[in-house]
Amino acid sequence: MSQFPHPSRLSPQSPFFASIIAAHEAAVAGGQRTYVDPATGLTVLTVVTHLDRGTCCASGCRHCPWVED
Repeated sequence: MSQFPHPSRLSPQSPFFASIIAAHEAAVAGGQRTYVDPATGLTVLTVVTHLDRGTCCASGCRHCPWVED
């Protein structure tokens, strides 16, 4: 599993890419299931939340580990 979201969910060229990745990593390290998106202020689920769920919900989540190339 990649440590980064699939490019279709978060472009590496986004001006917020680094801050979003940092926020996600901090949330995961802190045992949080969500974090606040630094670009939008919206709540985003971490990859841990998705893995705990066990399946894709088909909602287009940024950190979904089941996105296929």
